[in-house]
Amino acid sequence: MRILVTGAGGQLGHDVVATCLGAGDEVVAADRDRLDVTSRDAVLGAITTVRPDAVIHCAAWTAVDACEGDPERAFAGNALAVRWVREACELVDAHLVHVSTDYVFDGTLDRPYHEWDVTNPRSVYGSSKLAGEREAGPDASVVRTSWVCGFHGHNMVHTVARLAVERDSLSFVDDQRGCPTFTADLAPVLRRLALDRRTGVHHVTNEGAVSWYEFVREIVAGLGRDPDMVSPISTADLQPPRPAPRPANSVLDNAVLRLSGLPPMRHFSDPLRELLHELSA
Repeated sequence: MRILVTGAGGQLGHDVVATCLGAGDEVVAADRDRLDVTSRDAVLGAITTVRPDAVIHCAAWTAVDACEGDPERAFAGNALAVRWVREACELVDAHLVHVSTDYVFDGTLDRPYHEWDVTNPRSVYGSSKLAGEREAGPDASVVRTSWVCGFHGHNMVHTVARLAVERDSLSFVDDQRGCPTFTADLAPVLRRLALDRRTGVHHVTNEGAVSWYEFVREIVAGLGRDPDMVSPISTADLQPPRPAPRPANSVLDNAVLRLSGLPPMRHFSDPLRELLHELSA
């Protein structure tokens, strides 16, 4: 395929580019400097020039707390930008794969969220990403994922690897649960959805639900440190408090993949081990 990847400089975009190149695709890697997705003219110009078979739209403003203080920027980058990408895709008959988030849910459900559950975002970030899902339209592949980690960019694995060296003890919340998802595993699924031109919402996460406290203990153990250096705290005890509310339950049920007969992604412990090995190399 000929694939245009937006947000190609980010942690997910980087691995999507690598995955598509490895599969033999012709890839146009459009990072922030090459393509401003908030500019309609720039988006229409890029996509109608490249005329890709698919656009994998990884570009987004993911600074959750910063979004809370700047809703206009959040909706421009996470919602209106998707309108421009969809419009351009329609002009060249390119399939759109749009990446969304668990933050479209309020986190109050007592079971994993499936694709047909009612959305109810509590934050500006979640609201802007839900608006982006709607802008993507019914013919796009909308992929909700959670707790994304990879070799490139900033994420929990990088943060804990640094803090575990600097400190003797760590504290992380034990009342927020989700599924850590690794870009090396997520990227091939995004390509598969583009190749198949599948439509609608898909939840795509690695297997295994944990609290942040439990996840950090696994990271610390993988670093060869004592996981008992990590202590649990509640979200209410965080100092300073976070501006944006987090869903207590971010666990996504990958029901559409399962019901469609597509293979589930691995348990997160496997790509975590591989990432820690890569970081130590």
